[in-house]
Amino acid sequence: MTDDERFDRGRQLAQRLLAGAPPGRRLPKEMTRYTMAHLFGDVWQGDDLELEQRSLITCTVLVALGREPEQRLHFRGARNLGIERATLEAMITHVAHYAGWPVAVSALRVLDETWEEMDAQDAASGPT
Repeated sequence: MTDDERFDRGRQLAQRLLAGAPPGRRLPKEMTRYTMAHLFGDVWQGDDLELEQRSLITCTVLVALGREPEQRLHFRGARNLGIERATLEAMITHVAHYAGWPVAVSALRVLDETWEEMDAQDAASGPT
C-alpha cells in the first residue's frame, strides 16, 4: 500500500470516528501525515483488535491520563461506532480505582457534555 493510500484510508476512518465534531486546530503538515497515514491508516486498522476495542482502549488511556480535549473527540468516536454510554461509564468507574477519582469524575463530566452535544446535534438534524 502506498503512503497516499494509507493517508486516504486513515482520513476516511478519522472522518467516520469524528463525524459531527467541531473543527479542531490545524496540525502542521508532518503531524497531519503521521496522524492520518500511520495512526489512523495503520495502527487503528490492524487485524489484531476490532475497531470498537481500539476505541475503548483509547478512551481508557485518555481518561487515565486526564486528557479532556481528546476525551471529547474519542467519546464521540466511541458513540459513532455504537459503543454504549453504559460501557463508557463502566470503563470510567474501573479506571477510577487505578488512576484516581479526580480523573474519573472529570471524565464523567466530559462524557455528559459530549453526549448532550451529540443529542442536540441529532435532534437538530431531525429524523433519519
